[in-house]
Amino acid sequence: MRDLAALPKAHLHVHLESTVRTDTLAELAEHHGVDVPAVQAGAFDGFAQFAARNGAVRDCLRRAEDFHRIAYEFCAEEAAQGTRYAEVTFTAAAHGERLGDPDMPLEAVLSGLAAGQAAHGIECRVIVDHPRKRSVTRLRDSLRLALAHPRVVAIGTAGAEDYPLTPFAAVFRDAREAGVGLVHHAGECCGAPSVAEAVTVGLADRIGHGFRALDDPEVVALLRDRAIPLEACPSSNVALGLVESLSSHPLPLLVDAGLTVTLSTDIPASTGTTLTGEYRLLREHLGFDDDALASIATNAVDVSFAPQDTKTSLRQDIAAWRAGSKHTSPCRDASNATRSST
Repeated sequence: MRDLAALPKAHLHVHLESTVRTDTLAELAEHHGVDVPAVQAGAFDGFAQFAARNGAVRDCLRRAEDFHRIAYEFCAEEAAQGTRYAEVTFTAAAHGERLGDPDMPLEAVLSGLAAGQAAHGIECRVIVDHPRKRSVTRLRDSLRLALAHPRVVAIGTAGAEDYPLTPFAAVFRDAREAGVGLVHHAGECCGAPSVAEAVTVGLADRIGHGFRALDDPEVVALLRDRAIPLEACPSSNVALGLVESLSSHPLPLLVDAGLTVTLSTDIPASTGTTLTGEYRLLREHLGFDDDALASIATNAVDVSFAPQDTKTSLRQDIAAWRAGSKHTSPCRDASNATRSST
């Protein structure tokens, strides 16, 4: 078996506010006088406790230098684990509204990412997300930010999945017409109908999580027929109590259903798991061998918003990693895992 840290990776579903280093968070909390609830990584007592802690983390981000710092450090952490390309999610419009400066948070993050890229050799883009319970006006502001900054490749919705997407339909259409990607959280806390809505109303290019699609064969068929990829985040799902254990995670069932599956961390500072760690968990708990893991990694490259030359380079390097693999144990059939939606 090959070194998973050396596997070239694309990271597609990771929230910047949930990547802040422990020491950085402590410094920012002290500076701004914020009380951040202490929670053991991976041991949240439900989603509400996670949301409360995440809110406190956001309160620690107030100055341009705060946003620049966490973006720079994100690049350093990702590069250290073999991530070559990342699309980091950032709730830019919400921060701008909170701080009374609509553009500063995103501009500071982009500056930090640019510095981190130069220092650590990783390529980054941004997805601007929007809580479903917030206003259509704020989502439109997210689209404005995306159109103003070419390194923002997509917008999307997150938060309460039982809140309908219909009010935002016009913004989704405008984003599609402008060439801005659409990536929605769905099928994480709510069932298969939320996934179908993300595709039909939300015009999704990708679905964040989406594993609850398995509740309805027709929704599985919808994803398969339209080649809509899923961003699986096993450690996050277990930490938030949405899946009982890693060994029972439905990711293999998604693969066996012929869906395009990618692997991400979602909230790594909260789970204590890196992207390399997520790949290791697939190997150790779900029976994926190096061939299957390389296929998952290739999927992420294929369905990313990366430039074509970046995709070509990453595909070649993943293939080289795969060519050196030594299979030492039975593995899950990787035939479905190699599906892509290029």
